[in-house]
Amino acid sequence: MLCCIATPGYAHAHTQIHIHIQRTHTDTIPPLTTKHDTTHTLINQTQLTSPLAASIANIIAQTRRLNDVDTTWIEPQQYNFSAMLQTTATYEMYRLRSKSGQTLLFAPRATIKVGPYFGWRWIFLGYTFDIGHLNSDMKKEWTLSIYSSKVGVDLFYRKTGNDYLLRSAHLGDDINTKPLRHTHFSGLKVDLKGFNAYYIFNHRHFSYPAAFSQSTIQRRSAGSILAGVGYTRHVLHLNYDKLAQHIDQHLQQHTPLDSGLAFNNIRYTDLSLSAGYAYNYVPCRNLLLAASLSAALGYHYSRGDIKGETFTLRDFSFRNFNLDAVARFAIVYNNSRFYTGASAIFHAYNYRKSQFETNNVFGSINVYAGVNFGKKKKKQKVTQPKTKQ
Repeated sequence: MLCCIATPGYAHAHTQIHIHIQRTHTDTIPPLTTKHDTTHTLINQTQLTSPLAASIANIIAQTRRLNDVDTTWIEPQQYNFSAMLQTTATYEMYRLRSKSGQTLLFAPRATIKVGPYFGWRWIFLGYTFDIGHLNSDMKKEWTLSIYSSKVGVDLFYRKTGNDYLLRSAHLGDDINTKPLRHTHFSGLKVDLKGFNAYYIFNHRHFSYPAAFSQSTIQRRSAGSILAGVGYTRHVLHLNYDKLAQHIDQHLQQHTPLDSGLAFNNIRYTDLSLSAGYAYNYVPCRNLLLAASLSAALGYHYSRGDIKGETFTLRDFSFRNFNLDAVARFAIVYNNSRFYTGASAIFHAYNYRKSQFETNNVFGSINVYAGVNFGKKKKKQKVTQPKTKQ
């Protein structure tokens, strides 16, 4: 299991903590019911002093089962220590569209972060800097990812500053909006938080950690169906007066905006059920190409403020259900001692109602290289003394 924790900091720098817990089984390993199995010994009620100890031992045993894999398909980590250098590029985009067809596309410049990481067994620490915003604390980001052989969880929190660019606009067929392209607009702020959790059905042969945390190695090509749940909350703060002034200033004429874009704050809450497929392709030894795509049917509840009046789902007649998506890609070379590669994850969300709709895409691309060292000692098999007949 791998946990990756990023805490926000100044200059968009953040600390990451990775925690990896791995247990591997081959088909030849004795089951829990054998008398020499330590897990069975722990949960043997005759040797426990209290029901609480029995419950704790049972939880430990079940947690270990989260990482049961077939080692002919998946090779576990062989080293205690790891050092890595990683570069991360993040991207996001918001598209707003009114009922009449007026469209605004906002996107900040991509941020580039770089930093070193060092790991010891379960703990992986790192610190990255946003090299493009060294003197700004407007952006904050917090992420946590948990990967085991059976389940995965992505938690995220993003807060953007006033650094959006108006990439493109359509305000009417007879209005030339070229002067607005790529202009800086400081009247939009976005808060985003949520999680995605999913179950991996073919978990003994397919490894997500091999592609996205380098804690295992996929030895044979394999795929798996995914199923999960998700929760996301968007908060858009738009300074409508500043937007109207920005448009009039650059177009040098008064341009009326549709009432569907005249909002100050909108909050979207998304509850979704997802299904998808992931595949790890091994073209040659130590090289892995991975891809996964999940589609989610989301139910959306919304609140907002348009022209000083609060509206709810009923007031604006939202279409309650929309289709969202999550995509992941990776290429990894890992010979157990050295590893290098790149990974990407992108989220897409769609919200529609009778007078207004928005599309949001955000994601990140990681490029990294590292080395493992301090090889683990192989466990000695315990042999029982022979008894004389």
